[in-house]
Amino acid sequence: MRFGIAILPEYRWRDAAPRWRRAEEYGFDHAWTYDHLTWAGLQDSPWYGTTPTLTAAATVTSTIKLGTFVTSPNFRHPLALTREILAIEDVSDGRFLCGIGAGGSLDATIQGGPELTPRQRQDRYQEFVKLLDILLTTDGVDFKGEYYETRNGRTLPGCIQQPRVPFILAGNGPRSLRFAAGHGDGWMTTGGAADDLDGWFRSVADLSHRLDDLVEGRPFDRYLSLDSVVYALSSPAAFEDAVGRAAALGFTDVITHWPRAEGVYGGSEEVMEQVATDVIPRLRRA
Repeated sequence: MRFGIAILPEYRWRDAAPRWRRAEEYGFDHAWTYDHLTWAGLQDSPWYGTTPTLTAAATVTSTIKLGTFVTSPNFRHPLALTREILAIEDVSDGRFLCGIGAGGSLDATIQGGPELTPRQRQDRYQEFVKLLDILLTTDGVDFKGEYYETRNGRTLPGCIQQPRVPFILAGNGPRSLRFAAGHGDGWMTTGGAADDLDGWFRSVADLSHRLDDLVEGRPFDRYLSLDSVVYALSSPAAFEDAVGRAAALGFTDVITHWPRAEGVYGGSEEVMEQVATDVIPRLRRA
């Protein structure tokens, strides 16, 4: 099992930098930040850009993987994103993980444009991922699809990680799962809708079992965001229980959130420190 922490892009860098450093010092395997123009849980809070934040995080860390949790086609073009990925890859010396999803509704129309149906968002997402894959592995790309176009898209020098950065593809629906199994280097989920923790883990189990049928026994990384119903860092015992249940369902990676002072993901940094220095090392040994 590998362990990740998500640090929301809401802090001035003088306050954010120590968090990213400590994430590495605590021994987390990967650290993530959200990629939205605004997020439903904190619409009235400060919010900073994702790729500049990750680039800055790369300068204050040296070993921890860094990722988008998750980027989407809502406000990005694959060619522009390619340049940003190449920069993060370079500054981090090949530590970037590209989480990608179809995109929600909140920041889908914030820049104007038509509101897409769920099917259209999924069509756009698949085209986005396929073109991004081409751009990260090929220089001089001519492409014309339903949603995106490039004309001699230049993408030198290419990724440090070969053949490209890993794609961790998010989604819960049948099309999303099939697409992740066929085009991703891993799959990420927040689970399904549920009223309690047991119900949520039943939804997660169903999704993981459906993915089993699609990957047909081949190794495939699975990332689970633990904090959808209950905040996993509410106590060391809660975290350990959640990780154990995730491992039993075949997940290779879990992600929790850096505790905030109040509100969503509100919690105690002392609990996080205890989890990082006691619980996680013990789970690794086990």
